[in-house]
Amino acid sequence: MAAKANWKGFLKIGEVSCPVALYTAASASERIAFHTVNRATGNRVQRQFVDGETGRPVDRDDQVKGYEVGRGDYVMLEADEVAAALPDSDKTLSVTAFIACGDIDDVYFDRPYYLAPVDRHADEAFALIREGMRAKKVVALAQTVLFRRVRTVLIRAHEAGLIATTLNFDYEVRSAVQAFEDIAAVKIGDEMLDLAKHIIATKQGAFKPEEFDDRYEAALADLVKAKLEGKALPARPRAAPPKTTDLMAALRESAGFGAKAAAKKPMAPARRKAG
Repeated sequence: MAAKANWKGFLKIGEVSCPVALYTAASASERIAFHTVNRATGNRVQRQFVDGETGRPVDRDDQVKGYEVGRGDYVMLEADEVAAALPDSDKTLSVTAFIACGDIDDVYFDRPYYLAPVDRHADEAFALIREGMRAKKVVALAQTVLFRRVRTVLIRAHEAGLIATTLNFDYEVRSAVQAFEDIAAVKIGDEMLDLAKHIIATKQGAFKPEEFDDRYEAALADLVKAKLEGKALPARPRAAPPKTTDLMAALRESAGFGAKAAAKKPMAPARRKAG
């Protein structure tokens, strides 16, 4: 079955345009989902909006959007007023600039989508844009109306197609200052740094997403299966408490230099090439 497009429009660079479609690249739809059920009857529970003060149900026609300007004081916005404020969409993904691949901090990355031509007539223009970006080692910044909002999108070449990643707005990305302001300035000794580099070198590898398991999802699946089969619920394995040791001992242990070996012969610093 062909993938269902989330959006269709035109990718436009100058006077070159190409009909394209966006497809979901990451989805949580395969995760186990639960419904809220009445324990006594086994029936699903329905959500109902009630007045926060009176507790009485509020009909859909009486529900309205409200922006709180003070405690309990709201500016009310009708549905047609909100709809009128939405930006018009011309279904055009207009490239505004090309930047180097590493010029954007990935803290701005929001959601990835696959970007592909909509038909065979678009293949040549699409391939030209993709290979031009790949040859120049650049990514494109573009803007369009997606899902009722003007969004900035980062477009990059990926295999036979393109990946379009929506970007967070600047006001949505929090400054790292408050998170990092209490980190102390620490001077790391040469031996510690050499041990750390040795450990990193021994654990060098490649990113293989298929090897990462969602243990919570697997545990939920086991739980549901056990309930269906009337078996005892699986026991959660107890995690071993971490060893209390100093940082140097932990580094030596991780690097394969046990306490006895370290006591006999301390690890020599890495040799530096004569320059």
